[in-house]
Amino acid sequence: MSAAEERLAGLGLSVPEVPTPVAVYVPAVVSDDLVFTSGQLPMKNGELMLTGKVGGEVGLEEAAACAEQCALNAIAAVKSRVGDLDRVVQVVKVVVFVASTPDFTGQPQVANGASELLGKVFGDAGVHARSAVGVPVLPLDSPVEVEVVVRVAPGSAE
Repeated sequence: MSAAEERLAGLGLSVPEVPTPVAVYVPAVVSDDLVFTSGQLPMKNGELMLTGKVGGEVGLEEAAACAEQCALNAIAAVKSRVGDLDRVVQVVKVVVFVASTPDFTGQPQVANGASELLGKVFGDAGVHARSAVGVPVLPLDSPVEVEVVVRVAPGSAE
């Protein structure tokens, strides 16, 4: 078990199965030393944790928990391509899309759900640039979607 997975276990979490894509794409692509994840939805045990708009049917804390699950699914997508999560040397960029009501302005606080998990799992390597964007709707009426770009050390996937 990698040190990153041990830190996850210490949080009561584990790397889930990579969620099945909902359209024609792959969960992650490797380009040189970078891994780009597709947008990850808050899928848990094969279904969305919640649906609806943040600031409407979905509260801020619920949305932050969804962002955390999205980040966990992104970690799974990265692991599926690189094998060992300890190869991650830097979380470069995180983009968090928040389906929200027009008057909701707490997108950064929602995005913290993803950012905080990445920091706990990868330590200093988890400090990243980030965008938090409010949008009118996301696939499957998901409240949150997260993309992650990481830089990895040389090695081979399992």
